[in-house]
Amino acid sequence: MYKTLRFLFAWIISGFSLTLHARETAFTEPANPESCTSIMVGKKASTDGSVITSHTCDGNYRTWMNLVAGQTYERDTTTGIYHGLLHTEFVKDETRVKLKGSIPQTHTTYRYLNTAYPCLNEKQLGIGETTISGRRELVNPEGMFMIEELEKIVLQRCSTARQAIRLMDELIRRYGYADWGECLTIADPGEVWHFEVFGEGPDRIGGVWAAVRIPDEQVGVSANIPRIAALNPKDTAHCMASANVFDVARKLGYWDGKEPFCFWKAYGGGKKAFGIREYFVLTRLAPSLNLSFEAEELPLTVRPEKPVDVTDVMALLRQTYQGTPWDMTQNLEGPSANPWMTTDMVNMLNAIRENTVERYRLIAVPQCSYSHVIQLRDWLPDEVGGIAWMSFDNPGQSPRFPIFCGNTRLPACFEVCGQHRYREDAAIWTYRRTNKLATVRWGQTKDAIAGAVAHFETKGQTELPFVESRYRKLYREEGAEKAGEYLTNYTSDFAGATLLRWKEMGDSFWSLFARGF
Repeated sequence: MYKTLRFLFAWIISGFSLTLHARETAFTEPANPESCTSIMVGKKASTDGSVITSHTCDGNYRTWMNLVAGQTYERDTTTGIYHGLLHTEFVKDETRVKLKGSIPQTHTTYRYLNTAYPCLNEKQLGIGETTISGRRELVNPEGMFMIEELEKIVLQRCSTARQAIRLMDELIRRYGYADWGECLTIADPGEVWHFEVFGEGPDRIGGVWAAVRIPDEQVGVSANIPRIAALNPKDTAHCMASANVFDVARKLGYWDGKEPFCFWKAYGGGKKAFGIREYFVLTRLAPSLNLSFEAEELPLTVRPEKPVDVTDVMALLRQTYQGTPWDMTQNLEGPSANPWMTTDMVNMLNAIRENTVERYRLIAVPQCSYSHVIQLRDWLPDEVGGIAWMSFDNPGQSPRFPIFCGNTRLPACFEVCGQHRYREDAAIWTYRRTNKLATVRWGQTKDAIAGAVAHFETKGQTELPFVESRYRKLYREEGAEKAGEYLTNYTSDFAGATLLRWKEMGDSFWSLFARGF
């Protein structure tokens, strides 16, 4: 009895602690190779012609974000390239940040949304990210660029996905890539590309990469595992690759030059090209394909059986596999059962009865720092056509609010990270407090959470046509500055409403638990 009570007490206490999975630098193994998910939708696969990319930033990454203004620079100006920015506490925090080098600055830069992995600029160029690790021996820390700094530079300088890929190629060749294997899902209002990059090994400061266009009528997904297979760089409409992509594989013994070339096998070094998240998303969108989880690889893309709405992508990022064989709560009853049970709780339940809970890697996880679904629309002005539907903390519990390409600033509470300590001035903690409390008795709180998430999702989609019309009218009658101010204020009001609702729900949960958990 004492042992059971001790387990229960540990579970309750751990429910309020953070599950932090810090991504290491290129000098050590990535702490969690299953740390992000990105879903991509081509313009003919979406309900309205939007191009969509997305990102769940799962792990202990900075949660502060800001909008960096575009600027004009004099000739012979340089810009610094840094390592260590993923774990800073506020905008100007330089703790453990290292200047790795500098590159020539361009004459003009675009405004961009500066998240831990920078994600959207004023020209409707959007980027999602997932770490895909790959072979240890490919990592060369002498290179200048980590993936987040490549994202920053291309958002400052590029307006299309193809431009971004070509610029990254130039930067990697000239200055070197220092990170583990990474996938970027790069989109503009016309198309979206799946881009994978690795180092070139210890003997050369460079890099190797490949990129495949997601067909307009199809969807794709990346979730921390290399997925690109065959390459045809001559088909420039659908494929791009570094000039050394075949030579490096042959030189390092990853490919004999005789067998058909497979990018993920050569550079990833794994035995499979997908996990449960890729399988779930692709089978959910194209069930009639009858894809097999036992296969070595799945198609990189599939044609969805019905058009995909931006809200469908939001719903997929909320997935905990409820009602499927991977539902962690399928053998449980009672209000304490939830998809995000701590290790202590799972161990206790399995100690009482073997195999009660089998843990799977969910799409929505409580260690998520932030997530976004980026919607890009070529029939609208850039300022209002591009939207990052942003969320803090667990995407299975938190609301989304819009940040437009035309926004010029964010609320002050967004510019403070909540990962280092409890901070009431950091936006994430308002959502996190309520979300963590909700899991204590999920059976009693989940309807309130789901209802609030649905309310703000409906609000965003219902009000969007009015916002677009109002922006156009203000731009036409009062100019760009007034129109931009309207978008900025709309985001602040919308986000403020979500913060207030989550605070109120958190207070109500404390009342619910007043006599015990």
